[in-house]
Formats: sequence, C-alpha cells, structure tokens
Amino acid sequence: MIRILLSLAIAALLGATPAYADRVKDLGGFQGIRSNQLTGYGVVVGLPGTGDDNLEYTVQSLKSVVSRFGLQLPPNANPGMKNAAVVMVTAELPPFAKPGQRLDITVASMGKAKSLRGGSLILTPLQGADGQVYAMAQGNLAVGGLGAEGADGSKIVVNIPSTGRIPEGATVERAVATGFDTAPSLMFNLQRADFTTAQNVAASINRRFGAGVAEAVDAVSIAVKAPPGADTRATLMSEIENLDATAAEPPAKVIVNARTGTVVINSAVRVGPAAVTHGKLTVRIDENQRISQPAPFSQGQTAVEQRSNVSVEEEKKPMFLLSPGPKLADIVKAVNAIGASPADLVAILEALKEAGALKADLIVL
Repeated sequence: MIRILLSLAIAALLGATPAYADRVKDLGGFQGIRSNQLTGYGVVVGLPGTGDDNLEYTVQSLKSVVSRFGLQLPPNANPGMKNAAVVMVTAELPPFAKPGQRLDITVASMGKAKSLRGGSLILTPLQGADGQVYAMAQGNLAVGGLGAEGADGSKIVVNIPSTGRIPEGATVERAVATGFDTAPSLMFNLQRADFTTAQNVAASINRRFGAGVAEAVDAVSIAVKAPPGADTRATLMSEIENLDATAAEPPAKVIVNARTGTVVINSAVRVGPAAVTHGKLTVRIDENQRISQPAPFSQGQTAVEQRSNVSVEEEKKPMFLLSPGPKLADIVKAVNAIGASPADLVAILEALKEAGALKADLIVL
C-alpha cells in the first residue's frame, strides 16, 4: 500500500507540469533585512529545590548579582543553591525592531537544575555577535515539562523541564541599522543560487520599472538602482516583492534518507538506456527436535536429537528496460512493476548512478 501511494503521489506531483510564476518575495529577500540572534547569561531564582545546588559557577553568579545592590557575601560563604540555576537566554531580534518593543525569549539550564518550573529570571542583558547589548530580559518562566522523583530513586520526566520560555520577556534597547535607505543600491538575494532565476527576476523588475533598473550580479544577487530616502525605497521594495517571476527548474536530484528509507525524486531526473533486474534470495532454516528413547532394561538414557532443515528460495523478477530519457512517472512505474520496496529502490538508484545511466545528483542523508 505504501508503495502504491508513493508512486501515485510522485506521478501526480512530478508529471509534465508547466513552469509557473512565483512572487519575488518567495524567492529571496533584500540584503540587510534580516533577523539577528541575541544571547545572554543569567540566573533563575525561586525554584522549589530543583536548582543547581552548590555548583561553583552558580555561587559566583549569585554573588555577582547581589553585588549590584551593594551586598557583599563573605569569600568563604557557600550558600545552598537549590533554589537557583544559571541559564543561557536566547532571543531573535527581528529587522527594524525599535527600542521599547518586546521579544519572546527562551531560557535553558546550564548546570544540574532538574526543573525551571516556578522560577523567575533576574534582569539579564542580551548581546549580539558584536558584543553590544541590544535587549534586556526578565520575567517569570513558562515551562511545559515537568519531573517527579520518588524516595527510592524512581523518577518520571515529561517533555523538557530544564527549558522554558518567557513571552515578551525582553525589551529592545537598541535598534540595528540596516542601511537600506542610504546604500548606493538595493541588493536582492535569492534563497537558491541559479543564474536563470536571477535573470528572470531582473527581467521582471525591468519590465515594471524600465530597462536598466535591475541587473543580475551573479547567480544569487540582483542589484536594483533606487533613489535615496526611506519612504521611496520602502515603496519600491514593496512593489518588487509582489512582482511575479518564473523560477528555473531545479537541478536533477535524488534524495535518499538511509535511516528511514525515504526516497524523493524531483521532476528533472532522467535516466539513460539501461536494463535492470532485481531479485530476492530467502534462506530459511527450520529447527526440529527428535526424542530418542532407549530400549527397555538397556540402562540407556533418553537423548534429544537436533534436526535442521535448510531451504533456499530465490524470487524470480523479470528484467525491465529503461528507454532513453524517461520521465519520473515512467521510472516509478517500471520500478513498481517488479515489486521493489523503498530499500530496493535505493539499491536500484545507486546501481543506475554507478552505471552512468542516472542523470541526477544522488544525495544520501
């Protein structure tokens, strides 16, 4: 049944389909208009005995926190830290985020904390890759996991209690300059490098705004001439994103997931002339025991005799011929005709690639 559904789905999706137009915004994005990752190191307090206990860096972190308020703990103080845990805080700063806007943050334990449920994050600065602080985080954690442990050591854990989130738990303190309003030109970058797609996007922009406005720099980037000014460029970028452009047919690829047996073949795959046969050899061993009884009064002992029956069965499969340049639906139909399973299909495709008959990149995950 799985093989039949697979063949029907592939044949329906990857048959002879004409090229169609995509929105430019679905093919890529403008350079500089991107999100930025933020990270921070903080302390969660208020845990019900599920914290880091006496980890050295947890103690040092808490001493650093209380020192902000003028409280100095003795150097030899080693307080119990079961109600605190050191954590890493992560967030994503979207493009054009302005000071005062709120961000969702994720908090994950770094030490031995069993659960962060019920904890509160102390004010934590979030830094970007340049080391500058872009947001400040603080708040009560929402933890989806939980754990429980018995006195005999038995325990149960549901989901991940050592990770939590704080919706709108960070406040943006600094904006990231994109430079889109002052750069000499706008640069549109494709998600997938392709010279044909880059030329098609440039041609679509030139048809709308006039010849020479856009030119393909390489297989990824299209340079767009634009007048300075944020409002003018924002309007221009909005119109460009909603233009239609025809994406080129992707390169021929066969993707094989060796762990799950999943095989995905795109419509550009072709094969050269080849003859294929596939058979299956089955070895069966049956073990039987025979009880041997001694004759009466012979003072013999009952013995167990082991008997093995070994048989070999070879499933006969006819050879099929692949004509030059068949389409994907023809390949699937021919392979299904011999009753090949997904694992067998992988072996056939690898053999065709080695024989030089498969006109595609074979990628094994």
